Amino acid sequence: MSEYVTINLDEYIRTGEGGTAVSYKHKGRPALAKLYNPGFEADRAREEFLTARTVFELGISTPEPIRLVTDGERYGAEYQLIQGKRSFTRIISEEPERMEEISLEFAREARKLHDTKADTTRLHSYKERLRKFYLEMDLVPEEFKQRALSFLDIVPDTPACVHGDLQIGNIITDGAHNWWIDVGEFAYGVPEWDLSLMWTICHNMGKTRADHLFHLTPEALTAHWNIFLPAYLGTSDPQELGDFTKRLLPFYAVKVPYVFDMAEHGRLPDVALQKIITFLP
Repeated sequence: MSEYVTINLDEYIRTGEGGTAVSYKHKGRPALAKLYNPGFEADRAREEFLTARTVFELGISTPEPIRLVTDGERYGAEYQLIQGKRSFTRIISEEPERMEEISLEFAREARKLHDTKADTTRLHSYKERLRKFYLEMDLVPEEFKQRALSFLDIVPDTPACVHGDLQIGNIITDGAHNWWIDVGEFAYGVPEWDLSLMWTICHNMGKTRADHLFHLTPEALTAHWNIFLPAYLGTSDPQELGDFTKRLLPFYAVKVPYVFDMAEHGRLPDVALQKIITFLP
């Protein structure tokens, strides 16, 4: 893969770990290398880098993607390092008294993102990305596949920007400006594709994984959601909030097998598939 530059990790400091990748800060340059876990193919990392480059060039607030890199085993990319930054989830974990402030700011940023019209000539349709997954991958039972495809047939394909992995670990700030990060899944479509994933993160994550990925308890994630959703929707009416949450469930059901395969490179356990199929029409 000649387009990948081989880096020496002795020149970097490991700074963090997410569900799919590990990040390293360069010791001498304002650069952050993100290397995907073993099992991610070079082409997958390249595709995510090119998407991130498109997002940056379209004027979305995100650190500039610099180059494709590899340590000889893992593949990824190097990005502009934002000095003095912290993720929203890091702020909440270190300063829990700021939960409401940060959750409200996240709602404003998410709303602004979803209100931004995407360049559909340069970005992929999120709905069609999922359709391709179900048509090409044999990772769910046939009934689940057909019900997922039928749901995708009726979902509108609006030209709104969607992050693809919308959650409070994927936005950073230096206190004056905010940047979206991990934008490799960025696409266009209805905001429900973003909000359904965020809903399950805030309601279905175990204690160990919540602490590992977000440095928060499951209860804190749920509290974040309960502040975020009314602010995002602009209503505190329990009926409206409940109806919107129910609306998210089929989007969640269709998206979860795709996200699980992306992170774990395999099939969602049957017990989980049997549960989430009940959310599909």
